[in-house]
Amino acid sequence: MSDAHQQPIPNTVADGYSRTDQRIPIATSTTPVAPPLDFDYNDGIADPEFDNVNNDNDSYGATSADTGSGSTTGDNNSQSQPLRPGESGVDRHLAHPDRPHIEQTHEGEHKFDHGDIASHLKITRSTKLFAFCAAINSCNLGYDIGVNTGAAPLVQDSLQLSDLQLEIFMGSLNLFAMLGALTSNWISDKLGRRWAFRVAAIGFIFGTVIQSGAGGYASLMFGRAFVGLGVGFGLAVDPVYISEISQAAHRGQLVTWSEIATNVGIVLGFVSGLVFSGVDDGVAWRLMFSMGAILPCFVIYFSTFVMPESPRWLVSKDREAEAQEVLKMVYPDGYDVGVIVREIKEGIEKESIAEHAIGWDVIFFPTPAFKRMLLVGVGTAIAQQLVGIDAIQYFLVFILDESGIKSRPAQTTILIVLGIIKLVVIVLAGHLFDRRGRRPLFFVSLLGMSVSLMLVSFAFVGNANSEGFAVFGLALYLAFFSIGMGPGAWLIPSEVFSTMIRAKAMSVATFMNRVTATIISSTFLSVANAMSYAGFFIMMSLICLIVLVWMYVYLPETKGRPLEDMSRYFAEITGDRSLLDAEEMLYRNGNDDASLSERESRPAVESTARSQRNLVPEKPPPEDAHIVGTMA
Repeated sequence: MSDAHQQPIPNTVADGYSRTDQRIPIATSTTPVAPPLDFDYNDGIADPEFDNVNNDNDSYGATSADTGSGSTTGDNNSQSQPLRPGESGVDRHLAHPDRPHIEQTHEGEHKFDHGDIASHLKITRSTKLFAFCAAINSCNLGYDIGVNTGAAPLVQDSLQLSDLQLEIFMGSLNLFAMLGALTSNWISDKLGRRWAFRVAAIGFIFGTVIQSGAGGYASLMFGRAFVGLGVGFGLAVDPVYISEISQAAHRGQLVTWSEIATNVGIVLGFVSGLVFSGVDDGVAWRLMFSMGAILPCFVIYFSTFVMPESPRWLVSKDREAEAQEVLKMVYPDGYDVGVIVREIKEGIEKESIAEHAIGWDVIFFPTPAFKRMLLVGVGTAIAQQLVGIDAIQYFLVFILDESGIKSRPAQTTILIVLGIIKLVVIVLAGHLFDRRGRRPLFFVSLLGMSVSLMLVSFAFVGNANSEGFAVFGLALYLAFFSIGMGPGAWLIPSEVFSTMIRAKAMSVATFMNRVTATIISSTFLSVANAMSYAGFFIMMSLICLIVLVWMYVYLPETKGRPLEDMSRYFAEITGDRSLLDAEEMLYRNGNDDASLSERESRPAVESTARSQRNLVPEKPPPEDAHIVGTMA
């Protein structure tokens, strides 16, 4: 090879630029951000005219020096062939000094910037601030769990409630939260994400005030309904907003802030019991409830004066200029946010196509592949509540009291310690899922919970060290839950559901998760009194083992696997290709529509030159993940 080609030409593929019309630099041997480039590209459907250009000598723009020939015929032929309309110099694969340079942009860093592709992008201060403000809303749910854990026996004694009434009061939150989550989509889509935050906070404040002043069971339940609606709104909008104002490369990390905030709220609820431990029981629970109105006030303030509207929502309302202003705060200075706006718009269009193309029949009458996918995704969501987490958290004080710990200050101190343990472990779990994989953490979690619940059952069998068995077993149970079943139960559905059914399937998974939580929470005292506490915890220990066996058989490992791989997986194990055929048809139709729109907005010459490449569905390059850009 001649000296002219020993050094790569700037702003070309050989110099580290990805093969798109507008490119950004990626890793080379001198800039080790990602693995070095190779030149084995698959550009989809080949252009017949292109294949016939200089096929013998310079079909890919190689000069005579490249081919090792001493003749200059190939180079001359190459130079005599002008670039066809719509063709860039890099379409011939190798750098050439006579071909135009390509401008540097940030295209592609949003669409496929998972893994190492955009790891060099840092989370901006604005992004952290917005995610923090949104996560505060999740504290409301956590606070309700924590405060009711300590206040429940006080409420029962003060209002003279039966066990059944108390169970309904505790478990009904999930029922009302389901209704709130179902209606939140309308508010969120019509009025915006910020209004959804305000409605959630207002509902929580209104319900908290009514509960604090309740004089009987009816008014207590009336307030509970508004608290539940507020919690449901918050559960639905928090992760959506955080994901929409986050860079894709850091989205997973930031969305977990919502789960962490929930556990922070649980600890705050436990602390409220300690703060008012010296107050009369009949007044203490009212003060504990009223403290829950503080955080929603901050949510209203932040959503009004600090948090911007979601850029995705702004794009959906054709307010693209406002969306770009928000994205400029989310991405580093100089980032081409216009590209991201176009990709958001494209994603909204594809989701709209999927929504209208696939009805509820695929959920209620699924083919074998869809059935297996739903079994894994929805089953995992149900399993999270089958292991008894909500019931045990809500009735921790009753469990401690039954084990022999009667002192209110001692109970509250233990609750705070348990809450901190759960919080610390769930922070660590977010990192372990990406390092160790999903299946191992689920298995460790379920096996550990089974052993822990068996230890708790020992506290109710004999009198020797029964309090120690209860506290130690409960601490282990919460820790093992938080390392796997807690965060993982929502990670798996998001990874296994096909894009075609993800919205509908996630709503079914959420609904079934909350229904299971309502049933388990609303029957805890009745079942424990009927079976004995020892019998109840032994039963839950066995359920954990059953769920472990079920997951061992059905749960696939999703770590590092793109959605397309999961669809192929379910199609292969069931022998049902209808899933892949449906996805291919959906993407083909979507890209045909997009290509038609492009042809209408671009010059006819450029549209004709690129029409062939839009015939295949657009997907992330499976082996060229280090290349930033859309491999058209």
